[in-house]
Amino acid sequence: MDSLTHASVTSRPANRPRAKRRRLTLSARAGASLLAVIVLAAVAPVLFTRANPEQVDIVARLAPPSRGHPLGTDNIGRDLLARLVYGSRVSLLVALISVGGAVLIGVTLGLLAGYYGRWAEAGIMRGVDVFLAFPAILLALALIAVLGAGVPSVIIALVLVFWTQYARVVHGATLAEREKDYVEAARAIGAGDGRILVRHILPNIISPIIILATLGMGTAVVAESTLSFLGMGVQPPTPSWGWTLAFGTRYLRDAPHIATFSGLVIMATVLGFNLLGDGIRDLLDPKFRVQ
Repeated sequence: MDSLTHASVTSRPANRPRAKRRRLTLSARAGASLLAVIVLAAVAPVLFTRANPEQVDIVARLAPPSRGHPLGTDNIGRDLLARLVYGSRVSLLVALISVGGAVLIGVTLGLLAGYYGRWAEAGIMRGVDVFLAFPAILLALALIAVLGAGVPSVIIALVLVFWTQYARVVHGATLAEREKDYVEAARAIGAGDGRILVRHILPNIISPIIILATLGMGTAVVAESTLSFLGMGVQPPTPSWGWTLAFGTRYLRDAPHIATFSGLVIMATVLGFNLLGDGIRDLLDPKFRVQ
């Protein structure tokens, strides 16, 4: 009898629904897998090619894909696969640092503007409006023209272009959070403004920041490739997807493989970040339920 009573108390009622685990969607997992391959190529390029990306072979210039050169060669005979594999390092590094810097600046200023309001909000958000008044690519080109072409200049330019997105999102979210009861309770027990911002408000608005940063990585890859394509970004002979694509467009008739494979790599990287960002958005959305 005791065992039956114990079983009836501890057993789960038959009509109680099981807790549903949230997981990345199939498309998000595909994006994560795609990005894993690209990151692996950047970290361990020898797993994908043994060729030297700087080795020139004039005799084999503009060669189509073959056993010796799986993706063919470029206009001076360098192995295209090696150029794209080693070029992933530059693109991912620029994207990671620029997005990280933009998040740091934008989140900090957005928190201050949303929490304090008044003069802080007016000054910071008017600054955001000034930056948003210029097209992003033109602003980046103007900044690089002042700073000079090169990877550091590209990173600085992208940080100054992208921070406004995070500032606007965080500003709006902080405005909503600062009026909630848990913030008033933190003030009542003597918590300082810094503690309230970092320990209470920021954790509650972190989801849109993560989603925006994930999608921003893809945007940064495109921006870096665009600037390199225009000759304002990574300078040769450093491998770069943008430069490779720029050279490829000059030989579309004789060697279409250069532009084709370069464009496909950029597209695949951006697609991976976008799919992963959409998956993270669904995962963190409290309304999302796995069917």
